Amino acid sequence: MSGIVFHQQQVVFPSHHCKCCSVPRIKGERVGFPYLQHGYAASCPKFVKLSPHAVVGGSGGAQYSEQWLDARKKQKREKIAGIDQDELLDPLLLADADSCFCEFRGVQIHHKVYDAESQSNDAESQSNNSSQSHTISQVAHNSSWKLGLPMILLHGFGASVYSWSRVMKPLTEVTGSKVLAFDRPAFGLTSRVDASTYLSTGTNDAKPLNPYSLAFSVLATLHFIDFLASEKIVLVGHSAGSLVAVDSYFEAPECIEALILIAPAIFAPNAAQKPGEQDKAGRENQTEGEISNSNMLAKPFIKIFEILLKCITCITQAIVQMTKGMTDMLNLMYKRTLSAILRSAFGVMLIRVIIDKFGRAAVRSAWHDPNQATEHVLNGYTKPLRAKGWDKALAEFTAATLANAQSESKSPMSKRLSEISCPVLIITGDNDRIVPSWNAKRLSQAIPGSCLEVIKNCGHLPHEEKVDEFVSIVYKFLHGAFGDQKEPSLQGAVV
Repeated sequence: MSGIVFHQQQVVFPSHHCKCCSVPRIKGERVGFPYLQHGYAASCPKFVKLSPHAVVGGSGGAQYSEQWLDARKKQKREKIAGIDQDELLDPLLLADADSCFCEFRGVQIHHKVYDAESQSNDAESQSNNSSQSHTISQVAHNSSWKLGLPMILLHGFGASVYSWSRVMKPLTEVTGSKVLAFDRPAFGLTSRVDASTYLSTGTNDAKPLNPYSLAFSVLATLHFIDFLASEKIVLVGHSAGSLVAVDSYFEAPECIEALILIAPAIFAPNAAQKPGEQDKAGRENQTEGEISNSNMLAKPFIKIFEILLKCITCITQAIVQMTKGMTDMLNLMYKRTLSAILRSAFGVMLIRVIIDKFGRAAVRSAWHDPNQATEHVLNGYTKPLRAKGWDKALAEFTAATLANAQSESKSPMSKRLSEISCPVLIITGDNDRIVPSWNAKRLSQAIPGSCLEVIKNCGHLPHEEKVDEFVSIVYKFLHGAFGDQKEPSLQGAVV
């Protein structure tokens, strides 16, 4: 067979049989190209689909038209949550006009800073972003009282500096000082460093922190406190950012004047037993012990019985501890295996699939009214998906979060909440589908003297959904804690 010659999408078979198989062909018969693709020619096991523009000669070579190649390239373009993945950029190239970058331990951290004096200079940028207009709370705007301390804002999982865009400028009116928000590593426009390469740069005596760990975000927060050149600040955390805020407080309580936790993704323990009830229980146990001792002295049989009971109790406790140890070991192995999977190519692919299928839907579900999550809002949340290495960074972040959860170097945060002594405000929406409002109520009970405010008809994003109400609540809380005590302030949480 000398070859197959295409003539305007028609094929002429010069021989009776195809030489690569035994399928009979009719000599001299012309067949249309669609029939060749989908008809009997497809039965040939070595049949290859070719473009109508291709010409195959005896040498077997093929020349494809530029038009067909361009069409193939467009067909192969991959999109994640609507974002083209074929042309990912360095985060520096995605920066806004007001974006700033600073290097911290080898990571370029994206941040934005606003202060009251610069607001008039930004009027033009506000008019260019009418859907993102910033409304100054009338309570704060009409008052001469200013806190005089800077504020740092910490975003939650999957968010970025963008999530604070509606309230940064109004909050400068409240503080009378600078308001700073930064993108935590793995999010926003902060650089995505390769974790394995980054961690290999240290020595055995001084290994660098995982840039995607909670501890690194805490140190970055403390770095920005120094950057603002202020002895004290107000620290605000939203959702998972609340974990960073509280950990930062425990790391440097002398630097945190107040904490504001919005829809905090912090597991809240059940209400602890009141001190009076604990004393009563202790007295009852002591009385029972005294009675038991007197019985042992009076009745040797009871004494022997109780000794046996203690032995059985000790053996039972040993078995329980052994079982618990095995469970902890299996749990540790499970988490380490899961971390390894997340860091693998399969884990990164899984991250991409999840973000593609549920990313935009998750943003909508965070709002009380999903219709408020406009295309402009969705674009703001998905913009970081245009940054190089976003998928690997997110996988590393998830693995680092698991590693932090399995760490036993310090007490669980839920057991340390009672140690917080600065003023604390907790804000939640009554229709939060991501972190239920009842968890915020429990948290307010676990932190002594904290204030709780529940915003009606609001979801997981009070600072985006209810800007005026949110700013007003923050103002009243700060004024009540640090201003004229005669002014009305928020009530404490009801236990």
